[in-house]
Amino acid sequence: MAAPKRPRWGFILLGVVLVVLVIWAVLAAHKPAKPKGPPPVPVTIAKVTLQDVPTSITALGAAQAWQGVLINAQVSGKLLFVAPEGTDVAAGALLAEIDSAPYRAALTQAQGALARDRALLLGAQVDLARFQKLAAQDSIARQQVDDEAALVKQDEGLVLADQGTVAAAQVNVNYCRITSPVAGRVGVRLIDPGNIVTANSTSGIISVNQVTPIAVTFTVPQGDFQKLADVSNGFTRPLPTQALSQETGEPLGDGELTIADNHVDATTGTVALKARFPNADRRLWPGQFVNVKLTMQTLSQVPTIPAAAVNQGPNGAYVYVVGPDSKVALRPVTVETTQDTTAVIKSGLKPGETVVTDGQMSLRPNAPVSIHPANTKHAS
Repeated sequence: MAAPKRPRWGFILLGVVLVVLVIWAVLAAHKPAKPKGPPPVPVTIAKVTLQDVPTSITALGAAQAWQGVLINAQVSGKLLFVAPEGTDVAAGALLAEIDSAPYRAALTQAQGALARDRALLLGAQVDLARFQKLAAQDSIARQQVDDEAALVKQDEGLVLADQGTVAAAQVNVNYCRITSPVAGRVGVRLIDPGNIVTANSTSGIISVNQVTPIAVTFTVPQGDFQKLADVSNGFTRPLPTQALSQETGEPLGDGELTIADNHVDATTGTVALKARFPNADRRLWPGQFVNVKLTMQTLSQVPTIPAAAVNQGPNGAYVYVVGPDSKVALRPVTVETTQDTTAVIKSGLKPGETVVTDGQMSLRPNAPVSIHPANTKHAS
């Protein structure tokens, strides 16, 4: 008799396990991936570097003649000569000449009157000496001596008045020749030869401006004025000053600040300053507007970063510092001064640290960053 068949439970159990494994594998393949962190933010960076930084103040200035003279007539008459326009003249050079004939004639008359009155005085003095001798001998009355003494005094007064008239006439003759009180450049003439000029007219005949050296005037707020006074020891030490073109920013000359006004303008809270420029190449011209850069002092080997790296928040200035793990940290800083595109850091950063200069708007603390390859160098 044949043995009974055992059920194939082992095969059934194995099949069930295989089905479960297949189902698990399918479900595992469709299981959602774990969320990854935020993508790195592309930024540009710069290193904190030590360098010498000249601190300066900028202002709007205007060039003006170091000395400027408007020539006016001091006597009336026909204008005979005017110096050529646009020429350079030395101090004492002839600028204008007025017809002096009427004034020479008046001088001759005054000299004649003086000679006549001097002769009269001499005669009166001789008579007085004679009368005094006669009076000592009781030969004439004392009254006659006194009268002659009074006549001498009268003639002395006439001679003195004549001397004044001669001097005044000579002054008028001298006024007919107008010479330059300064060395400078002659401007465009305001009246042509042949015209009649009037004494003490304010319209002028011609002008002379001293352009070598030349002055540049500008104003600074009273707060900056105090800083300038401190670093210049009360303006006893000249401060380097540079004039720049308003159109291109090109340097037009180097000079020195030596003059500060004696008061603060109450309406604007500013102080007027005046710098002297040698202007040997004459790139500065009277009336020209320029930008003025006034160097106060040089900060030696101070930590610096690009000014673009500094952000302003409710608690003050801060920067984003890139760590070794390519993540950023928000760091409060104290900025001592900003010069052009460079910020001088007083505290908060160390030389060699890396700060973000562009892309800060997309950052938050501990955010990962990727360095933009085109601008990784810090140009000081």
